[in-house]
Formats: sequence, structure tokens, C-alpha cells
Amino acid sequence: MAGLGSRGVAVLGVAALVAGGVAGCGTDAGAVCGVVVDSTSYAEPATSREDVTSKLPEFAQECDWVGFAAVTGASESSSCREDPVTVAATRAENPNDNPVVEERVRTHRIKEVVPRAVRLFDCPAEGEGSDVLGALRYMVKQMTARRQPDKEHRLIVFSDLSNNRGELNINRLELGEAARKRKVEELRRAGLLPGMGGYAVTVHGFLRERTANPDRFPLLEAFWAEAFEAAGTTAADLL
Repeated sequence: MAGLGSRGVAVLGVAALVAGGVAGCGTDAGAVCGVVVDSTSYAEPATSREDVTSKLPEFAQECDWVGFAAVTGASESSSCREDPVTVAATRAENPNDNPVVEERVRTHRIKEVVPRAVRLFDCPAEGEGSDVLGALRYMVKQMTARRQPDKEHRLIVFSDLSNNRGELNINRLELGEAARKRKVEELRRAGLLPGMGGYAVTVHGFLRERTANPDRFPLLEAFWAEAFEAAGTTAADLL
């Protein structure tokens, strides 16, 4: 396992990624991207919204398509949705692969990304707790539908990853090495880990505002690093 730092985790390192989407007409193929925003208690500190407005614009610049998912108490069945943004110009919009046209379309469309993500902070309460895994699974389903072999998959997550719904409650999780591995394997066998083969994932706000049991923090980092690796990611950073 690579790079288990005090506030960051790097899993395996950056490698060639596979993703897809509606083909853009620019000179370089952009990535298929996903944005997951946690609307539970993570959304309360102002720094969480500031992370979205400061980190997401740069992330979106590298994308040809951006999908969205919200973390709620029932993420997969949530009624709180935002339509994806096709950032790249379509063939009909730019039939001659004119870079000026491509840039004009991208500049216009990319302005839609941050407002849609910010709106997810204000999703209505849907049951108790935080279903992070459900939001990841929902987002991955959208991104998988766009997969093309010449594109990257990139996922940015604004969440503390404090999943406490369903088969994963991190507040009660045994965090010894053997116990972590058992839980990850249980989640994988049950189909609860999203299929993230070839994805690069960045998480902002990991364990934000959590003050209880700080001795568990490095072990929780280790657990999520192992879970993302088991899900197939080529890189995962917890910041």
C-alpha cells in the first residue's frame, strides 16, 4: 500500500485509466468525470462548500463529461439529483474539429458544473445517517455507461466518508488489519463496493469535523485505502 500519510492516502499511484463518454471535437480527449457531494453533516462547515467552489473548477477543466451524485441517508434511491453536464462539443456542434469552437462550448458549459454540485449540499434529509457507498455506486453506474477505451475516469468526492448505513458503520468498525480485510472482502462479495476499475479518486474533507477517537483516524485511512484498492482504483487520495 503506498503513501498512508496523516491526512492523505495514495493507492498504487497514477496509471493509465480507462473511461468514456460522448466524443468531443477538441484536439485532446478529456476524461469522463464524476462529482459526489455529501449533503449530510459534512455539508455544515463552510469549508465544505468552499472546497467545492475552489477545487471543482480546476478538476472540471480536464473533463468532457461530468456526472453528479449526492450522499444522503439513502443515496441510490435519492430524489435529489442533478443532470450531467456534457462539457465537450458534440460532432453536430463542431463538425470541423475547430479548436476555437470547442473552447467556446467548453467555456460555456463548464460554468454549469459548480452550481449543480453546490445544490447537492442542500438535499432534503432522507433517513438517518450517511450512505457514502450508495452514492459511489450510483455515480459509478453513470460513469460506466459513458465508458470508452480512450478516455480516463476521474472521480472527485466531497465527503468525510463517515458511512454509517447498511453493512458499513465506521463508528463500530473493527480496525485491526485482519478485521479491515475481512470487512472489505465482505463488502466486495456482497456487491457493495462500486466497480471502479481504472478510476482515479480524490476525496476532500476526509474525517472533517470528527474529534472523537483520533487514534482511529490512521486506521480509518487504511480501511478506505484498502476498500478503494479492492474496488479497482488506480489512485485514491484522501485529503
